[in-house]
Amino acid sequence: MDELRRRIRVARGEEPADLLLRNAQLVNVCSGEYYQADVAIVDGIVVSVMPHQDGANPGHPAREVRDLQGRWLAPALIDGHMHIESTMLTLAEFARLVVPRGVTTVMLDPHEFANVLGLDGIRYVLESGQGLPLSSYVMLSSCVPASDFESPYRTLLAEDLLQLLDEEQVLGLAEMMNVPGVLSADPQVLAKIQSTLQHRLVVDGHAPGVNGSDLNAYAAAGIQSDHECTTAEEARQRIRLGLWLMIREGSAAQNLDALLPIVQELHPPRVFFVTDDRDPLDIMTRGHIDSMVRQAIERGLEPVEAIRLASFNTAQYFGLQNRGAIAPGYIADLLILDDLKKFQVAEVYKDGVLVAQAGRLIPDIAQEASSIAGITGTVHIGKVTEADLRIAGKPGLVEVIGIEPGQIITRHLQEEAPLRDGELVADPARDLLKLVVIERHHASGRVGLGLVKGFGLQKGAIASSVAHDAHNIVIAGASDSDILQAAYALEEMGGGFVCVVDGQVRARVPLPIGGLVSPLPAAEVVQQLRALDAEAANLGCSLEHPCMTLSFLSLSVIPSLKLTDQGLIDVETFTRIPLQR
Repeated sequence: MDELRRRIRVARGEEPADLLLRNAQLVNVCSGEYYQADVAIVDGIVVSVMPHQDGANPGHPAREVRDLQGRWLAPALIDGHMHIESTMLTLAEFARLVVPRGVTTVMLDPHEFANVLGLDGIRYVLESGQGLPLSSYVMLSSCVPASDFESPYRTLLAEDLLQLLDEEQVLGLAEMMNVPGVLSADPQVLAKIQSTLQHRLVVDGHAPGVNGSDLNAYAAAGIQSDHECTTAEEARQRIRLGLWLMIREGSAAQNLDALLPIVQELHPPRVFFVTDDRDPLDIMTRGHIDSMVRQAIERGLEPVEAIRLASFNTAQYFGLQNRGAIAPGYIADLLILDDLKKFQVAEVYKDGVLVAQAGRLIPDIAQEASSIAGITGTVHIGKVTEADLRIAGKPGLVEVIGIEPGQIITRHLQEEAPLRDGELVADPARDLLKLVVIERHHASGRVGLGLVKGFGLQKGAIASSVAHDAHNIVIAGASDSDILQAAYALEEMGGGFVCVVDGQVRARVPLPIGGLVSPLPAAEVVQQLRALDAEAANLGCSLEHPCMTLSFLSLSVIPSLKLTDQGLIDVETFTRIPLQR
């Protein structure tokens, strides 16, 4: 009550504000306008936004007055859906990268950690966000496993998630990938959705290729958004049905250019920006949500609308009524810009306190307080031999996973079988590599085998313990011996990425935290990634980020053809199929 009284008195000019930002060129995402304004802040909350008072009189009493001299003042940015694990960084190190770029709030889906560690993985993410100049919220992982064709550390049921729904930082249920489960009214799926809605929280969607009556049923189940649109027509369908459109621009899946025309045509209110999966090299070179704002402006979107899609709209979807705008009662997460169209962030305020300037954080972030004990040493492959990698074959066609550059979807190809002595083998001359997925949570020795086209690798093997969503080991290689060596190299270093040629490890990126994240500073992780990408390129790999592409080849809910430890999955029919008919 005392805080509210103080806000009222400060707003009326009866008491001094903590901070007055005067003579700002305000980006008002509520009205869609730009105008000169003075903004008063108390206790980290905006309490007054008034037309700028010319002259020496500051116009509002304040303990600290800053004259912005006509510089742009905009709300800070919010990422509406991302996986911290895809950055390969701890949350503290991630904050060092993105807060100076203007991102002060993120919605985290920790289903990578949840697949590897169960509820302990979600709790780790909740704890690691404490004490940072970054507000991190969590969406509970809805599909662990993503489907029955994947093998995580353990299955998370509705009753497991109920334990966390009352947590203050939990805002809802993350991407509901089990579309068949929704459409068939699977009791566990419906229990997760119903529990979330009863807590008045949101349910995120994940519905690639779903349309017509199935999309209607998906929305009718209580799911409120989708970030898997790749075409303007898909986006239009979702907007027409009242679903919120999350426009994604990740490192592997980049959809902003394809979906921006629908925004420019309709200017729909239920649209916002997300990154989903971005690696640290991408963040350091291109940026984060700030890069989406720049890209949208470059493509012709009015700056105030681009910023609204990265702030106000996002907050509205998640029910955060006091974030995402510069208006009375809103949290004072603010950006100062010298050039609106270039959207280069000069200064960042978090809760009314200056936290970043000239691309650097002002406060020092201590190493994350939460212990990493118990979340390392998670890679256990058991006894796997070259004999386990052999595939008996015959002349004729073979099912092949075709990589789609710049996307996480794949093509379902059929190629003439590459045979040697009655076995299906890699054929680098035809750009055909062997693809292997090894279960790594319980050392079961279970191995899935297939073929993949699109890497361009001429020799050696590339392996990853980052393999959405169950995060078993996935390896693409030209020889069985290098594939096996890569698997054991990953086990030895606790997970990560590795490139092996002729039995020798040529490059490695250790990710010992859950086999997903590095404890190192971003610059060191990026250096390791660049070395691995360069080694892959030297071996003929044509992909810009081969490990990011590799990590999605086992995701059994993204069309068209994927491989898990249980075998080859036709995602279109949601069935397991043989390599040869």
